[in-house]
Amino acid sequence: MTHTHKQILVVLPHPDDEAFGASGSLAIHVYNGAKVTYACLTLGQMGRNMGVPPFANRVTLPAIRLEELKASCKAIGIEDLRLLGFHDKMIEFEEPQLLDGKISELIQELRPSLIITFYPGYSVHPDHDATGAAVVRVVAAMPKEERPIVQCMAFAKNTVEDIGRPDTIVDVRGFLKNKIDSIRAHRSQFQAPELMGKNKLSDKELEDRFGMERFWTYRFND
Repeated sequence: MTHTHKQILVVLPHPDDEAFGASGSLAIHVYNGAKVTYACLTLGQMGRNMGVPPFANRVTLPAIRLEELKASCKAIGIEDLRLLGFHDKMIEFEEPQLLDGKISELIQELRPSLIITFYPGYSVHPDHDATGAAVVRVVAAMPKEERPIVQCMAFAKNTVEDIGRPDTIVDVRGFLKNKIDSIRAHRSQFQAPELMGKNKLSDKELEDRFGMERFWTYRFND
């Protein structure tokens, strides 16, 4: 990582969005002295997974996912978690003024030098895309010299063809325990046997699968 950031803002729609794609990088930032604020838009209350065997139901799932999110943040080292109170699977239908306003307020309060979110249009889930689009709108409206860097996660099949290869690749192998603990924290959503069961991957296999994180820096047109 070439930049040393003092304040980072993570804006993602669901508990667990941070785990696979950014938890290792965030743990590195925390280790390097950054304060990380995680703004989670929803509690993932419409998630289909209820644990294996099921230990949640539609009523209890939001509270369970909140506790899982707190455990993930602890594994990463994030101490500032903000819950924005939007509804799962509805981000694309939210009033843009309200959604953008909440994000703008956080940026004004925190003055982050880096924001991590999803790349709009290349993040598969409508909530992901709508969240990234809101971040881009808010940052684009800022004076150019005041804009934070916006690093985006993307995993749509056509990503590389359309927007190129990621310009930031982070080796997180030294922080793999943080990352695996972050993933494991969301146990209502992930029961990955390669992380938890008899077929657990070796350390080398874990490094090969989870040891690199990839981000695209959003390029504003002006």
